[in-house]
Formats: sequence, C-alpha cells, structure tokens
Amino acid sequence: MSATGTAGPSYGPTALATPANALTAARLLVAPVFVGLIVSEGPSWLTAAVGVAVAGSDGIDGWLARRHGATRSGAFLDPLADKFVVLGAFSALAFQGKLPWVPIGLMAAREIGMSGYRSWAARRGISIPARRSAKIKTLVQDLAIATCVVPPLADQRGLQLVAVWAAAALTLTSGAQYLRDGRAAMRARRREGGR
Repeated sequence: MSATGTAGPSYGPTALATPANALTAARLLVAPVFVGLIVSEGPSWLTAAVGVAVAGSDGIDGWLARRHGATRSGAFLDPLADKFVVLGAFSALAFQGKLPWVPIGLMAAREIGMSGYRSWAARRGISIPARRSAKIKTLVQDLAIATCVVPPLADQRGLQLVAVWAAAALTLTSGAQYLRDGRAAMRARRREGGR
C-alpha cells in the first residue's frame, strides 16, 4: 500500500511512462481506426464497438491517473486524444453529409483555440485546470457521434441534429468557462507578483 492508501506505484507530476499515459497513447493510435471504420463501414456494430472502446478508455485512464498520480504529460495527452477522436469522427461524418459542417466547425475552432490558449498560459506559468463541464462536453460529443454510427439510430436525422448542436453549445460554453478561469488565474498571479 502507498501512503495514500491505494495499491500500486505512485507517479510524480513529471512522469511519462505511466499506466494512464499508456492507455491514452493507445487511444491516440486507435482513433484513426475508428475514423476509418466510419468511412469504410458506416453505421455498424463494429464501428460502434470500437467507438465505445475508445470513449470508455477516456474514463479508465482518468481513474488510473487519480489512482497513481496525475502528471503534466497526462494533462496534455488526455485532452489531445479526446480531440483527435472527436474531431476526426465529426469530420468524417460531415464529409459524408451525415452531420452539418457549421456546428462541427464551431467545435473545431474552440478546441484548437483553447489548446493554443492553454499552451500560451502554461508558458507563462499559469495552469488552467480541467472542469467537470469539459468531461460532460466530451460525453455529449461522443453521444452525438453515436447517433450516426449505432445502426438503430443511423436514420434518426432529427436526433442527430439535436445532438450535434447540443454538443456545439456545450463545447462553446466550456470554452468560455476556461477563458474566465484563465483571466482569473492571471489576475491572481499579478496580485501575488505585486506583493
């Protein structure tokens, strides 16, 4: 047992080779397979099963990170893997005409812009921690994709449109929350520097 009462090794914030990071790396590797299945197979139980495995691994690597210790590399890789999976799948579905480009474009702009913003803040020593709303946003994005790849839902155009616009709204809302958090962290840092 470790000092925190959990079994197994504990990793420091600079560790790279951790169980959580290994699972995240596997998710990055499987993401192109999932996108390829969307293109080649369309709605099928195989496509859906791979999608469930990819999405489910996100929760498992988060659990592993909490159990063994969060790392800076994990904090970077985990959202990167989410973006690869979600934006890749959405783009494939939009190219096929199954989903409209506008909400997907809004989500892509938010994801890319927020990644740049968090990197810019990190270079200035400001960490913007993930919110619970970000995980909810990813879950709704995954559900929107599921409406297009799970065979019984594949013809439910109204459901798909509601789901993708709901995902876009949550994505933009969580982005605004991150911007507010970033500004608050910068103000707090300036106040500390002025003391």
